[in-house]
Amino acid sequence: MKRFITYFLAAIFGGLVFAVIYITFENKNTSALTDTQEQLPAIQASYTPHSAVIGPDFVNAADKTVHAVVHIKSELQQRNKVYNDFFDLFNDLIRNPNYRYYNAPVIATGSGVIISADGYIVTNNHVVQNATGLEITLNNKRTFEAEIIGTDPSTDLALIKIEANDLPYLIYGNSDNLKVGEWVLAVGNPFNLTSTVTAGIVSAKARNINILGEASAIESFIQTDAVVNRGNSGGALVNTKGELVGINAAIASNTGSYAGYSFAIPVNIVKKVMDDFLNFGEIQRAYLGISFREIDSRFADEKGLTEVRGVYVIDVINNGAASDAGINKGDVIVRVNNTDINSNSAFLEIIGTRRPGDRIKIYAYRDNKLKEFDVILK
Repeated sequence: MKRFITYFLAAIFGGLVFAVIYITFENKNTSALTDTQEQLPAIQASYTPHSAVIGPDFVNAADKTVHAVVHIKSELQQRNKVYNDFFDLFNDLIRNPNYRYYNAPVIATGSGVIISADGYIVTNNHVVQNATGLEITLNNKRTFEAEIIGTDPSTDLALIKIEANDLPYLIYGNSDNLKVGEWVLAVGNPFNLTSTVTAGIVSAKARNINILGEASAIESFIQTDAVVNRGNSGGALVNTKGELVGINAAIASNTGSYAGYSFAIPVNIVKKVMDDFLNFGEIQRAYLGISFREIDSRFADEKGLTEVRGVYVIDVINNGAASDAGINKGDVIVRVNNTDINSNSAFLEIIGTRRPGDRIKIYAYRDNKLKEFDVILK
């Protein structure tokens, strides 16, 4: 009996000890949980869910642009080559009256951008070159016949006109202000359906890809990774404000389809060429009167130049603009006005946006000393 009472009291004592320990442990856990919950709102406040992160908004830019981009159908008159090679001489001799029926029309398509409410449209020269007829389809499916106002193969630009009023049109931006990495939209109308929009960034500026083949060609393309395919030539490259910053002209591809590289003509060149057609009826091309080349490390070492930048003056034409200003053979041009020069294409772009009689300031190194020249272009 005494042993039972001893075990019983020991069990009660152990239970009390366990109860005290349990209650103490639970209170600590509750206190810790409360502390954590008090900190939780601060942690949540500093965390932004991925879905709430705001990216570039293309909606307004696209809405401003799509209605000002048109589809262009060019009709070209082309003879059947096999027929021509064998029968030309025979038909010329007998003056065959049915000979003209062997001329087969060829249809080419592209895009264009309305730049005025009264129907002026800019596109690529290669879209309308040698066309015998042009049909323009607006984004609202209305169609018009167009006439060619002017073409400029050296910049691959053309101005055409339709008889219409109150049309949506794009406002010129400033391609000099474009930065590498900036978002842009490419807008074209390749399939005669409605305008198509793709997005990308400016990958590079002042690219020369040697596609125009003109001795006086001005190639200083904006390179983007926005998707551009056949039929988009002549379409718009716009910034996120919906301003026109370039005219899409080419892609780099081994297959004829988009492969990651698209090229657009800077709008500052576009604006100058369009203004020339509208105000003078022809291109007003300015010349500096020099031959020049880019500077690389090997050429710099050969000529003893201290820096690898600028363009090197190879020769100066007598009585040209550069000669009159005092620029000499061997000078290294590093800046025009406020723009640094590091490539032939960048230099050509700046001169290509000027007209005869325009005054520019050229900065060039001679004998390692920077000189300033006041030049009036001819």
